[in-house]
Amino acid sequence: MAGHTDNEIVINAPMQLVWDMTNDIESWTELFSEYSEAKIISDRDGTILFRLALHPDENGKVWSWVSARRPDEATRTVRSQRVETGPFKYMWIYWEYLQEDGGVRMRWVQDFEMKAEAPVSDAAMQERLNRNTPVQMQLIKEKVEAAAKRG
Repeated sequence: MAGHTDNEIVINAPMQLVWDMTNDIESWTELFSEYSEAKIISDRDGTILFRLALHPDENGKVWSWVSARRPDEATRTVRSQRVETGPFKYMWIYWEYLQEDGGVRMRWVQDFEMKAEAPVSDAAMQERLNRNTPVQMQLIKEKVEAAAKRG
């Protein structure tokens, strides 16, 4: 059984600001609360290869992985997948940005499957992502809206 999440939030800020801030990978340690490292490895032919690391977990382990990300500013979409998959068989992420009257609807869809030896099941990871993603989206909303107010 594979896992699937679909979360969204409306950010009351200009589209370009939302796009720029949420696609500035190297600032993700400030934009998200979960990342201790966000480092671009390469940027070629529209694909950004980058490493993310989480803050240490309760056992002191730092989870880290490499992903490939393809932002498409013309369609306001991003496709990403883990290259170093860690406990995942695969992890694919799709972001889309939709202009609405109340701002920008930012949507993240994650499709994945955990390896048999992973410490959690597909269902447990789906539950974890559905708990954490709205928290991260809310933080991003607050930070982008604050930046919009500052001008």
